Amino acid sequence: MSLLEFYEMLAHNRPDVVIPHAINDVHTGHFNVFKRFGYCSLNPSPYNRREFYKISLVIGKGVLYYPNQRIEVNGSALLFTNTTIPYSWETTSEFQSGYFCLFTESFMRQRNESLREGLLSRIQENPVYPLNSIQVADISKVFEKMIAEMDSDYAYKYDLMRNYVNLLVHEAMKMIRLDTQSKITNASTRITTLFFELLERQFPIHSTDHVLQLRTANDFAARLSIHVNHLNHAVKEVTGKTTSEHISGRIATEAIALLQHTEWNISEIGYCLGFEYPANFNQFFKRQTMAVPRSFRDKNAQPPRHLDLWSGN
Repeated sequence: MSLLEFYEMLAHNRPDVVIPHAINDVHTGHFNVFKRFGYCSLNPSPYNRREFYKISLVIGKGVLYYPNQRIEVNGSALLFTNTTIPYSWETTSEFQSGYFCLFTESFMRQRNESLREGLLSRIQENPVYPLNSIQVADISKVFEKMIAEMDSDYAYKYDLMRNYVNLLVHEAMKMIRLDTQSKITNASTRITTLFFELLERQFPIHSTDHVLQLRTANDFAARLSIHVNHLNHAVKEVTGKTTSEHISGRIATEAIALLQHTEWNISEIGYCLGFEYPANFNQFFKRQTMAVPRSFRDKNAQPPRHLDLWSGN
């Protein structure tokens, strides 16, 4: 989903929403902030990948459909979504409050790189951070300051916005267990990050005419211009899983998403994921999920509890 499409969706039932000019300026980037009240529809948002980052303070009930998870929000939570992970949000209660801000990669180009690697890559594992009442009050103040500054004529307000975004990132990072923050950024980490970015860039699949191009460790190593053994060693060192395990798990979660969010038949889904014959896709899917594809045609169907299909890095 592009920024323009997002604003058009917001403005559909809200004539007061003004679509900003130059929202795709690659030099300055884009930032905006809103109160959630009045913007939340009971209809699910489209399941796709956005071209912008979004941080939401969600107050109310809803369901986040993530590639390998169905995450229920019941109360208050800080929600992070990025440009690499497809998702859909479904509001499940009429009462909705809170705030959200959205920004592009170019807007945050001056951010601290360690923050991006420390948190924004880790939200592939869990993008939702439940909040208590004190945290809600503190984070609400940050969003209120954003809104006030957006209406001001302060010459450096967008620099201030970047600081507010980093403050929200820090609030989330404090909620992550201390031992997960000690990961050292080294060559293996950088290779692994590039691998995951390349892996996610292939998804979501929007058409049955699109066939997955990178399906093996050798495919990814060739694209990254490194030896496959080097790639395998780096990914294993950082994540504890093999490159092939991550690839297979991600293909399986995309298969589940397509089964739940499209009307394509199972043969079409298998073909666009790189399986020429339906039998091969069925065999792969059963090996990954311990279930047959047709059992996931209901979007509320969940992977068996013992499975961890894909959890990023």
